[in-house]
Order: sequence, then structure tokens, then C-alpha cells
Amino acid sequence: MNNFWRRGEHCVWGTAAALTLTLLLALTLIVVVIVNGLGVFWPSRVTEVELVDGNRAMGEVIRREAVYQGEGERLQFKVGNRDLYGLDFRWIDESQIAAIDYPDDAVVLEREEYGNFYGRLLSVEAPELTFSAQQTPWQQLTAAHHYVEQQRHGELGALAKQLSRLNAKTARVRAKVDKLLYRGVPEGHEDLQQLHAKQQRIDREFQDIVVLQAAQLEKLSQVKATFADAAGTQRVVPVADIVRFYRPNQMSLVKKTSFYISKLYELIFGEPRESNTEGGLFPAIFGTVMLIFLMSLLSFPLGVVAAIYLREYAKEGPVVRLVRIAVNNLAGIPSIVYGIFGLAFFVYGIGGSIDRLFFPERLPTPTFGTGGILWASLTLGLLTVPVVIVATEEALGAIPQGVREGSLALGATKLQTLVRTLLPMASPGIMTGLILAMARAAGEVAPLMITGVVKLAPALPIDGNFPFVHLDRKFMHLGFHIHDIGFQSPNVEAAKPMVFVTTLLLVLIVLIMSSVAIYLRNKMKKRYSYRTF
Repeated sequence: MNNFWRRGEHCVWGTAAALTLTLLLALTLIVVVIVNGLGVFWPSRVTEVELVDGNRAMGEVIRREAVYQGEGERLQFKVGNRDLYGLDFRWIDESQIAAIDYPDDAVVLEREEYGNFYGRLLSVEAPELTFSAQQTPWQQLTAAHHYVEQQRHGELGALAKQLSRLNAKTARVRAKVDKLLYRGVPEGHEDLQQLHAKQQRIDREFQDIVVLQAAQLEKLSQVKATFADAAGTQRVVPVADIVRFYRPNQMSLVKKTSFYISKLYELIFGEPRESNTEGGLFPAIFGTVMLIFLMSLLSFPLGVVAAIYLREYAKEGPVVRLVRIAVNNLAGIPSIVYGIFGLAFFVYGIGGSIDRLFFPERLPTPTFGTGGILWASLTLGLLTVPVVIVATEEALGAIPQGVREGSLALGATKLQTLVRTLLPMASPGIMTGLILAMARAAGEVAPLMITGVVKLAPALPIDGNFPFVHLDRKFMHLGFHIHDIGFQSPNVEAAKPMVFVTTLLLVLIVLIMSSVAIYLRNKMKKRYSYRTF
């Protein structure tokens, strides 16, 4: 036993246990997120129950739990039909259930608002379409929905693009008018008259398109379907408000798999709806990836250059030691402090100065003097710079001094030694710093809440309008999306599935970006490892 303690076996077992516990905790986190996230989009059976009092209810059974101080279980139904019941979920005790059925004709509607609808299809009304007598109501609904989608992505989509283009033109004309007025140009000036005439032409074209769009929407609003819930209450739903409809009790495994894939596609490439609790997450995914990319452009070069100076050029002394202590302490400062600094320095300081210098005609409406993806990226860049500095300096410090002396002895300058020998050898460690910086930046939310992130961004930071990249725009972020729907949503229970899905998506993005960086780091390590001998 004494030999066991003397050899330090207890330390080996202790460190192994700590590593095992850490891996188990990480694995548990991932498993919990995957289990609760992957099954959200699988089409569950629709259950219809008849209660002992004669009432009926229909929906998906979400979970079961034991009745408190009683016998049996109670079931949580997702009954949807929020426009009829005012709620999404309902608990029913098994003792209150007289009969349970899984009707084949049960229909689930995913709608633009009011959540899912559970019921039966009664009839379809479509003045623009001609149905044959042999077509069932389900076939009629399929044809009507196909017609509506064609119109929405065809003529209506073209009209929406024209309106977007005219809005961009209007914004540019108004900016020119404001600039001339700010310079003191009188109202009757020729340039102003030309701009006003151009604006009038744009307005007339805009109104013409709005009239066409309204006519198209009115025509589509006449395509309707009538449904009935379990109690027989009828509801007329415009087909244009139906995102997706299906009968899960009739779906085969292949159809359910196809449905699941289509939902995943919508999640990644679709737009959010229902206060971000339904639909896709493309704006949040795009904003998260772009934020990390812009942050890396700042923190990576700045951190590497600072570490090179501290390790290779600065003379050791109290000042350098003080700087190193400050850098290490900066890595532990709460992120909200960086957010306050970013708001004061970047948004109000630099952004306000840019507005006063280049956009004075737009004041007091700010252009860069308000939150945006540029300022959020710079704030996160400062937050992660200490991580890059520490990792780079440690990587440079691990290179033997003899390598530097040998390179200098062969006639290379200090700059050549740094660029051709030291940096390639330290590149795996530098990439480690970048990986840690990206992983931390991807999960930070507090600084973003006051430097540019929003619940719903009307436009992406990159689009087809000049100058194509709009760094002054606000953006969406997956981390803030989780906070918003998980804690700020008026219907938290209904938003819970999307919380797990968004969390899983954020974890996957971090893993993918980190995996790419790790792959590059390993390639660098294999390529330059021979130089350490």
C-alpha cells in the first residue's frame, strides 16, 4: 500500500476518474439534446378519445405521468386548435377516458398562425379550380394547395421581388434628397426636382404592383377548406394559411421518413414563423456563422501578432509580466462587461462618429450608431483575443531555443526565422487558440443582446442590393434564439421542442467548424513536426 501511494498511483486514478466524469457529462449533454431534438419532427399518431362525460378530444399524446395521490396515469395531449381552445396542451386522466381510437381520416394542419389544427377534412372550395366528381376532398385539398403554392412562388414571388427592388431604390433616392437638403440646397433646385420626379415614378410603379399583389391575394383567399375538430366544431381555413397538411395515421414508414426529411430541410433553409416557435432557422444560422467568421477575422490576426511581439520581441521585465497578467485576467472577465464596452466604444463611440462624419443628413436616425453585426463581431473579437494570445504564446514558447539559434547561425534574419520556421512549427497551437475562440464566441449571448442581435431580422446582412454586404444591419443568432423562445415566449410549453432543436443545431455548427479547424491543425502538425527534431 505504501508503494501505491509512493508511486503516485492514486494521482493516476484520480486524473483518469476526472477525465471519465468530464466525458460522461459531455456525452450526457449531447445525448439529452439529441434525444429531445431529433424526434421533434417525426409525425406522431393522432389519438382521439371519448370521455366519460360524452366530450371528445383529439391530438398527439406527448407524455404520460402518474396521477398525483391517485391511481393510474394522466396523458398530456397536444390538442392544438389554439384559435378554438386558446391552448395547445391538455391533461386528461385515464380514468376520464371511455374509449381511445386512432382514426385514419384524422388530419394535421401546420398553419401560419394559431399552431396546429387537429380534426377532419369536410370540404374544399376553390373558384379558380375545377374538381371532378371522382376526386375526394383530400385530393381536392392537395390540388388546391399545389395551386396556391404555385401562385405564391410564381407571380406573387415575382411581385415581392419587384417591391423589394423598388424599396431599395426609394431608400437610395431619399438618401440623396436628405444629403442635398442637409447641404442647404433650396427646394426648387434642379437636382432636387429630378429626384422628386424619380421618386414619384417609383411610387406610381410601387402602387401598381401593390394593387396587383392585393388582387392576387384576394383571389387566393377564396381558396378555402372546411375542417371539423373532434367535437364537431367547424373551422374554415384559407388554403394559403396552410403550410403543410398530412394524415399521420395513414402514413407508411417511407412517407414518415420523407416527411421528416422535408421538415429538416425547412428547419435549415426556411424562415421562422409563429414567434420563432415554428418554421425554419436559416436567418439565425446565417447570422451565427457570419458572426463567427467576422469575429475570427479580428481576433485571429490581432491575437497572433500580439503573442509574437510578447514572445519574440519584447524584453522580459515587469512591464511584459504585467501585460501577460492582464491578458490572462481579460480571459476571465464576464462577457456582459465586454458587451457594455462594445456598446459604449463601438456603437456609441465609433458608430456615432461615423454617422456624424459620413451620414449627418440622416441624424438623429442612426446608421452605424446603433447595434449591428459589425459591432457585435468586434465585441466578440475583443472577448476572444486573450484566448488566441495565450495559445499562440504557449505554442511559440514550446519551440526549443536552439531552433532559433540554428536558423540565425545559418544566416537567416529574425523575420525570416519567424515566418519560415517558428510560425509553421507553432501553427498547430495557433489553430488550437482559434478553435477555442470560435467555440466560445458561438455560445456567447449576453454581449450580443446589447450590440445588435434581435428576435427577428427583417433582412440578412448579405443580399442582392448594393452594397450587398450590410454590416450595419441587425441579425439573428442561435444562442439568442434559444434564450428568446425558451424564456421569453408567451407559450413556453409549445416552444420547448424548438429549444432542443436549436440547441442541437448550435452544437452541430460548433462541432463542424471546430472539426474543420482541427483537421487543418492536424495537417499542419504532420507537415511541420519534423522540424522540431
